[in-house]
Amino acid sequence: MARALPPRGFEAEDTQKRLQWLEDKTGVRLDGVGVDEPLDFQGIIENHIGSVNLPLAVAGPLVLDGSYARGEYYIPLCTLEATLSMSMSRGLYLTSLSGGIKTRHLKQEISRSPIFIFNDIEDGPEFKRWLQENFELIREAAESSTNYGKLLRIDPYLIQNSVILDFVYSTAEAAGQNMVTIATREACILIKEEYGRVKKFQYYIESNFNCDKNPATKTILLGRGHQVIASTLIEARYLKRVLRADAAHYVRGWRQCSRGSQMAGVVGMNMHVSNALAAIYLATGQDVACVSENALGSMDFEVRNGEDLYASLTMPSLTVGTVGGGTRLKQQRKNLELLGCTGEDSSKKLAEIICGAALGLELSLGASILMNEFAQAHDRYRKNTVLEGQS
Repeated sequence: MARALPPRGFEAEDTQKRLQWLEDKTGVRLDGVGVDEPLDFQGIIENHIGSVNLPLAVAGPLVLDGSYARGEYYIPLCTLEATLSMSMSRGLYLTSLSGGIKTRHLKQEISRSPIFIFNDIEDGPEFKRWLQENFELIREAAESSTNYGKLLRIDPYLIQNSVILDFVYSTAEAAGQNMVTIATREACILIKEEYGRVKKFQYYIESNFNCDKNPATKTILLGRGHQVIASTLIEARYLKRVLRADAAHYVRGWRQCSRGSQMAGVVGMNMHVSNALAAIYLATGQDVACVSENALGSMDFEVRNGEDLYASLTMPSLTVGTVGGGTRLKQQRKNLELLGCTGEDSSKKLAEIICGAALGLELSLGASILMNEFAQAHDRYRKNTVLEGQS
């Protein structure tokens, strides 16, 4: 039977063994992609002076039954934190033994939220009515700037003598922050031209109501980017074998961690989904600053069948894409190919893979804390000498 987990070791030949192992598993060879040229960075970075070398790891297997992602995946990770790739692999291997992780893609919506300022409070309701009557005209203007973005709706929010307009879009395979900014600018220009004949007002293209790169309760409730849910049912025998835990103990311990989160005022209910997000975002060319708004996952555990563990994770915000930005860089593009995330609906597929990977990582960390292995694991894997000969 083929080995499920990546070969270990820190020697050069161990890296080559892992590359060959990964190619045997997926048919994709990750090394030899070449170096990006300075011209390749246009539209990504200004004042370019070089590149930073970040190590690339792989975790898996992630077995998914999703709306768009179905099959076995091996996750590319860029990280400087010892234990992260090992811990994710442990959690994903555990879920694969019990049949894998189920994911469902709920929606993809991202917005830009300009604010319009009038002279009096009575102007807001009148403006709102005008918007409803002229939505098709506004949508035509917004979509004139993009081949793929679609304006789904405009949600108005009245506050004093101002009106915040949340322009909500679908952005196909792009994460879409720049796309919706430019589209909303075109819409605002039309509104200024048309409604400006009726009323005098001032507007700003952004009010920060959409919570771009900010953790917010609004994002938990309404979502931003891709919204995905994931779950897995882990049989007691595998829970004991891989994590050395039982379901009842796990749920009791998680309840205590949740109380700590509530007392501290944590936004979201998870231990560290941000670790999974940042590592995958760097590896696949995403906007890493979006981790601040995307790490709002809600994690929960239940005892099922008297002894099995049911784990579920809701990710209301995953602002990821498979085209544009850093996704066109050579290594990042190859990593997306490794995940099969190219072409139609590939951004939805990527979002499901990320949610599944985050669930696996949460499972493993939870067990390490409950079994009092958290500190020992970090102490062990941060020392290169301890790992010699463990391949």
